Amino acid sequence: MSRRWPGVTVIGLTGNIGTGKSTVTRMLADLGATVIDADTLAHKVIAPGTPGWQQVVDAFGPEVVAADGTIDRARLAAIVFSDPAALARLEAIIHPLVIQEADRRIRALGRGVVVIEAIKLIESGMYRDCDALWVVTARPEQQLERLVRERGMSAAEVQRRMAAQPPQSEKVALADVVIDNSGTPEETRAQVEAAWRALQAQAGSTGDG
Repeated sequence: MSRRWPGVTVIGLTGNIGTGKSTVTRMLADLGATVIDADTLAHKVIAPGTPGWQQVVDAFGPEVVAADGTIDRARLAAIVFSDPAALARLEAIIHPLVIQEADRRIRALGRGVVVIEAIKLIESGMYRDCDALWVVTARPEQQLERLVRERGMSAAEVQRRMAAQPPQSEKVALADVVIDNSGTPEETRAQVEAAWRALQAQAGSTGDG
């Protein structure tokens, strides 16, 4: 169990864009885990009226505000993914707010197994508070194909985003568990279930999920 969150076993799940993190997360939810999606939290912490919204507008200007008052994430992404310094400024705003909100939700649960899915789990430092770091991998050509098919992104946009991320090998080097999502869904599920059983055994099978 996590030292930061007594009574809760926390899996930090990450992987580069297009590796299929959400697929693995759904499998863990099927096994009984509670899922906290950092991307969903990132939407929440920069919603209109929040301190995060104001910080983003102060940092990037009113042009990143959509007609409905929300942050235009596509416009913001176009700025930060072509400018490493801008990306660092955005992450310095969002990461602490996401960590704070995740902390609040985990403490409210108080028990069980929680999965924190976050593409920047390592970069934000949050992985250090997790009981286990799981990294999802896939071949680059699969990442490209998934993002073009599922998100409607252009190949050039995918390549730009992939280039802005650390290589998979850096995440794998820190991982407690690596889920290779290059094969069939059944092959991925078998890896997830085996790692889940090992986690439960390590936690003492105390009924935490």
